[in-house]
Amino acid sequence: MPQFADRWTKSSSPTIGEKIKETIRPPGPLKPRLDAAMRQINVQISKLDSVTARLGSKDDAIFKRIVSAIQRHDMPHASMFANELAEIRKMNKMATQAKIALEQIVLRLNTVQELGDVVVTLTPAMAVIRNVKSGIGSVLPEADHEMGEISGLLSSILVEAGQVESRTLNFEAANEDAERIISEASIVAEERIKDKFPELPMGDKLPTTEGLE
Repeated sequence: MPQFADRWTKSSSPTIGEKIKETIRPPGPLKPRLDAAMRQINVQISKLDSVTARLGSKDDAIFKRIVSAIQRHDMPHASMFANELAEIRKMNKMATQAKIALEQIVLRLNTVQELGDVVVTLTPAMAVIRNVKSGIGSVLPEADHEMGEISGLLSSILVEAGQVESRTLNFEAANEDAERIISEASIVAEERIKDKFPELPMGDKLPTTEGLE
């Protein structure tokens, strides 16, 4: 019992040797570590919220420039701004999709009540984490390292839970589940972008400036 308490309450900055030992045999019960993983994921969700807000402000400013350029019949600049806006919206969709996918993972992890649920829930969750990690580097560079830490934490929990449950991990089913989460997040993200931001001006049609001030 004292050994368990020491393991659980030790410093949050372990030595290299301790890190290696923890990789081989992760410390502490599963539930608190799962809660810690969810807290870290929620931090990433908050950061993505900030990213989408910042990109939304840029979207508004660039759209106004497009309107102004078209009203001046300055089509070269209008086209340049339109290309820039398209890229901003692509990044916004990517960040929004990642945020929605991570929110789905947190919802699923919150439903975990027993050890058997951990294996079933974490396997697709890790696939989603890897997908998000590879996709948001351009909008949130620091996420690569932080998502890597989350993935490592979830991996250690999954391995330990799998050993206790003696289950064979069904990666094919997990990947299908992960793809479904990502696909649904992409659809919702696309709808949110379309609902939130006005369409790009087309051709010589002058967009109204009403509501842009």
